[in-house]
Amino acid sequence: MTDTAPDTPVTAEPTAPPSPGDAGGVLRAPYRALSIGIVSVVLLIAFEATAVGTAMPVAARELDGVSLYAFAFSGYFTTSLFGMVFSGQWADRSGPLGPLAAGISMFAAGLLLSGTAGVMWMFIAGRAVQGLGGGLVIVALYVVVSRAYPERLRPAIMAAFAASWVVPSVVGPLIAGTVTEHLGWRWVFVGIPVLVVAPLALALPAIRRTASGPLDPQAPVVPFDRRRIRLALGISLGAALLQYAAQDLHWLSVVPAVAGAVVLVPAVLGLLPRGTYRAARGLPSVVLLRGIAAGSFIAAESFVPLMLVTQRGLSPTLAGLSLAVGGATWALGSYVQSRPRVEPYRARLMVTGMILVAASILAAPTVLVEAVPVWVVAVAWGFGCFGMGMVIASTSVLLLKLSPPKDAGANSAALQISDGLSNVLLLAAGGAAFAALGGGTVGAGHGADGVTGSHPAAFVAVFLPMAAVALVGAWVGTRLRERTPADTEQASRTP
Repeated sequence: MTDTAPDTPVTAEPTAPPSPGDAGGVLRAPYRALSIGIVSVVLLIAFEATAVGTAMPVAARELDGVSLYAFAFSGYFTTSLFGMVFSGQWADRSGPLGPLAAGISMFAAGLLLSGTAGVMWMFIAGRAVQGLGGGLVIVALYVVVSRAYPERLRPAIMAAFAASWVVPSVVGPLIAGTVTEHLGWRWVFVGIPVLVVAPLALALPAIRRTASGPLDPQAPVVPFDRRRIRLALGISLGAALLQYAAQDLHWLSVVPAVAGAVVLVPAVLGLLPRGTYRAARGLPSVVLLRGIAAGSFIAAESFVPLMLVTQRGLSPTLAGLSLAVGGATWALGSYVQSRPRVEPYRARLMVTGMILVAASILAAPTVLVEAVPVWVVAVAWGFGCFGMGMVIASTSVLLLKLSPPKDAGANSAALQISDGLSNVLLLAAGGAAFAALGGGTVGAGHGADGVTGSHPAAFVAVFLPMAAVALVGAWVGTRLRERTPADTEQASRTP
């Protein structure tokens, strides 16, 4: 869930479960190859996301890059921000086939670059290439759905996308851990591109038949919105500079930090709804909550396998499996929020979800105490993922509810930007705190397995602030409903 869950477009949340007839419809002859192809692509992306988290502690330790551990995750999100904006405009101009093919190619190239890296910075560069490809792919896939499937079949294919995350969440850590232990972590990266060939062979010809080219071939070609592309580039560049400053803890780092903020802040203000960062009621708070939830949870989750491997001596397989139950509970949380009877209580449900997220993050570092069994992390993360399933799905539902049709696209993009940008910034902040308290020497080779328990404070410095951010999200959850005239009148009467 660490790589692509925050990139799921807002339209991916069906408002009602698909009927059996619709589910069968996406596998009928006209749609079968396309459905199997694009769902397989999502399945592989989901598997990669869960596998990377399992292999990452071993890769970072072998490349002597534990101090840059957070950068390996946030580098992906940084470039995916630009990829999503560019992919949307590319698909509007000439259809989704181009950005989808280019994105999958870049995704595979990034995996190969990381898998063959000899130093940590080369590994991070591969993650950045992979993120750019992932941003292109995820937007293009949903454009394919909007063009190739009639409205009655879209909930079924969206449900298939969501279901594609459950199995990789359970078996991905086991497979990746086994490969890492017996063949080496590099095979987790270099093996996946080979698996992409079959889905592409199925999907690309079907996309060319059903969804390629502009919607109206007779209409003038839609120009790129250069302002939005510049703003997206500004967000990626600014976030990258801030990440660099956070990882290079010297006084000269103030220079890239200030430069990053100067570039980032205007770009963010230009792409997010007015009032987002002061938690204005309604839509701005929905967008803000999405970022708070995704950023705090994923920043914490990224350090869980590393903590279990280096502090408790678990194998990569067992460390990855500690997060496996989260895939199922995340899906359960998403299902719970979709029930019609909970609709009147949606805001309250989201506050509860954020409290569960905060509690799970707080519980995770308790395993730094030897007397606490490691299964506590698995249980805590299951509850946290249940809360995330309710919150993430509900932000998608509320955004569509609060968006006029003409603004749905721009607001959906804003939700994704808040999601990805929060991942980048909170991972950078967590990584800086981790490095400042000696995290760079964690697992540096004390013993044959490189396990050491000498720096538990470095992990505490990541988890406690992220739990505090999640609690702020619970407060933001109380501001999701727009103020009505009746509310204003009641407030004026209150002494």
